Amino acid sequence: MEATASARYLRGSAQKARLVVDMIRGKDVNQALAILQYSKKRAASLIAKCMRSAIANANEAAEKANVSIDPDDLWVRTAFVDRGPTKNRRRVRPAPQGRAYREQRHFCHVTILLSNDAKPDPKASQGGKTGEVKPAKLAESKSRKRGGAAAAPRAKRTTPKSGVKVSATETSEKAAAKKASKKKLSEEE
Repeated sequence: MEATASARYLRGSAQKARLVVDMIRGKDVNQALAILQYSKKRAASLIAKCMRSAIANANEAAEKANVSIDPDDLWVRTAFVDRGPTKNRRRVRPAPQGRAYREQRHFCHVTILLSNDAKPDPKASQGGKTGEVKPAKLAESKSRKRGGAAAAPRAKRTTPKSGVKVSATETSEKAAAKKASKKKLSEEE
């Protein structure tokens, strides 16, 4: 059984609230409430209030469905924070030389989804038997982000000392031949 609670128009930026929500995602409800209680972040108390509301919603939904549910079996399946409006929370701050700086104060919306289903085993998904695609290595993903000519390897341009111009394809062929000869030498040793 799943239960959802959302707290809308909480004071504070979504970026700061996400730091708190990331700490409780996937945790047991009691463990998550303990983390929120002892967190020094200002958004923690408001998110804890939303969490307690989600627990109450789960109990209420279980009573309506005539099912018994243990609140200790619940865990945080999904938790996310969306950005709220800043339209009516613009303030003006005094600045040097008689100027004024505009300051925006932020709202955020927190949504928490609790579940009492069995938690997915993280080790089972890493086995590769389920057909999931493994994430690319860090170096590969960086080069893919750039794309285009920046991601392609470049041939080294070397000009001969005699002053004769050589095309780039000839230099790349020479470089490949040097690599092959070095490889043969290392294999023989």
